[in-house]
Amino acid sequence: MKLPPLKYKKLSLLIVLLMYVGCVVATSQVVPRSYVAFKATEPLVIDGKADEAAWKNSEWSQDYIDIEGKKEPTYKTRMKMLWDNEYLYFMAKMEEPHVWATLKQRDTVIFYNNDFEIFIDPDGDTHNYYEYEMNAHNTLWDLFLTKPYRNNGKVIDSWDIQGVKSAVSIQGTLNDSSDLDEEWVVEIAIPWAVITEASNSSKVPENDFWRLNFSRVNWDFDLTDGRYSRKKDESGKFLPEYNWVWSPQGVINMHEPEHWGYVYFSSENPGGKADFTIPKDDHIKWYMYELYRGLLHGKKGAEKSVSKPKQILGSTIKPTLEKHSFGWNIWVKSPFTENVLVIKEDGKFESIEKK
Repeated sequence: MKLPPLKYKKLSLLIVLLMYVGCVVATSQVVPRSYVAFKATEPLVIDGKADEAAWKNSEWSQDYIDIEGKKEPTYKTRMKMLWDNEYLYFMAKMEEPHVWATLKQRDTVIFYNNDFEIFIDPDGDTHNYYEYEMNAHNTLWDLFLTKPYRNNGKVIDSWDIQGVKSAVSIQGTLNDSSDLDEEWVVEIAIPWAVITEASNSSKVPENDFWRLNFSRVNWDFDLTDGRYSRKKDESGKFLPEYNWVWSPQGVINMHEPEHWGYVYFSSENPGGKADFTIPKDDHIKWYMYELYRGLLHGKKGAEKSVSKPKQILGSTIKPTLEKHSFGWNIWVKSPFTENVLVIKEDGKFESIEKK
């Protein structure tokens, strides 16, 4: 059927528009969130109140989102960060009408209670990272992970953050089901001397960035004689928890460190100005990990996908899947820095600088 010229032009424009939108959706990447942590101007007392001027002058993070980045959480969560030459500081406020906690022994599985969690990867290579959890009783669980679970890494449960300071304050009453609470606040100081041990440098990352993420686990609850516990379904199984995070993972798994956010440690005081831009090579890195996950999990067509050219930030990259006697890796030469970016079979990332 022959279309009138005007209708033909409109249809052509519509087709072009749909093709464009499809390309945008197909090639778009989820950019992790970023935060600028300023240098504290005064000693901070870790009491859960966070009432020092440095805290008041610091910016709030974006509100947390559900772990897949799709839903707005039931209760609001936001956090702040500061640092000085000795400690990295965290403060988070969590709306909660029922503040409860039952676990009191350190290094128990804290996420069986409602909790606040910190994940730290100093080098951004997805290996040798830290996990910290705490509940409203101020009970801690700290872990060192050599690799993500997908790479069969070791979880070193006996490792502790020596010298950590933490406190909780509650707007309401802990474990009292007869009233409604407003929120619980955590304040934490982690010594640099401990969390730089697994990084490439023992120095404080002044005017540099690390990869971090934050999670809040929340449970539906049952009440038995006024005592809180995780809610069960009719068959006696625990209902799934809610996972609310700072930087969305896109998947219900905190242990894919390539999705974590970027925290830049500015030498400026709170209220100062500090511009931070995620390095262009990291945009390539996110795509490389997408390819890596496909290969690792045996996704159909994963090998062919690696060899396809990809447009990133206006430049074309051409990854290579390299197989050798001891496994395989993915590598690409960055058009931005000319560094060679490599992800090894065990998931570790490395950037080899141009000589």
